[in-house]
This record gives sequence, C-alpha cells and structure tokens, in this order.
Amino acid sequence: MRLNNQKAQEEMVGFALIIILVAVILLIFLGFSLRNQGKDSVKSYEVESFIQSTLHYTSDCRDNLEFFSVQELISKCNNDERCLDGRSTCDVLKPILNGITKESWKIGAERPVKGYEFKVNSTKKEILDIQEGNITANSKGSVQFLPNDIEIFFTAYF
Repeated sequence: MRLNNQKAQEEMVGFALIIILVAVILLIFLGFSLRNQGKDSVKSYEVESFIQSTLHYTSDCRDNLEFFSVQELISKCNNDERCLDGRSTCDVLKPILNGITKESWKIGAERPVKGYEFKVNSTKKEILDIQEGNITANSKGSVQFLPNDIEIFFTAYF
C-alpha cells in the first residue's frame, strides 16, 4: 500500500509540474501578443473620422440666421469675414480646433499618441497650424479638400 501511495504522489507532482509549465508558456505568449497590439494603435479610419466630425462641429459664431459649423468657419476665415457680434471668424476658429484636438488626441510618453499636427491651408493663406507633442517616424494622416482650394491635413504620430 505504501508503494502505491508513493507512485500516486509522484504522478501528482509530475502533473502539477506540467500544469505550471503550460501556464508559464501561455503567459509568455499572452505577453507577446499584447505587446504587439500597441504598435499600430492609431487606425486610418480614426484620423479620417476625426476630420469629418470636426468639420460638423457647431460654433458660437453666427450670422442673422444660423450658427456656423467649423467647415463654414474655415471658408469664412479664408475670406476674412466676421461673425454677427463683430469677432473675426479666424479668432473663433483657432480656439475651437485647438480644444477639439486636445480633447480628442491625448498625447504623452505613456499614451499611444505621441503628437499630432493639424493644418488648414488655402491658396490665399495658411489658415491654421497646430502642432503638439513629438513628431515620430510612425504616423497616420488624412487630407480633406474643401471648396475654394482649402486643404485640411491631420497627422497623428505614435
């Protein structure tokens, strides 16, 4: 009976060692798979969607009938127009776009996004240029074209 007991104990110890070995191997594979997911943390559709949704944001600048969207503000800024209350549309546009990008793209060394660049240009002038954080070799970007030869560039660096 004693010999049977020892064999059973040896088999249980062997089984426990196999379970521990398999668990360690699974943890190593899990660690590698999670580490690889963080490399491409910014997707192209996120950048494109950001530009599209930003263009539809409604500002507090208006004419007699309606409040202007960011897209309308960009066009009116390009033409040096003013809001009903006398403010320059460019002066209204800059803090709105700065606030939207800061809230949408949190940057930092411990975050997936290390920096971003937001430019709005036309054939007449440079309407806006916002740069925050570090410009790295890895990036995703998108371009949006508006009427009157206005181009919107946004690039997120990771």
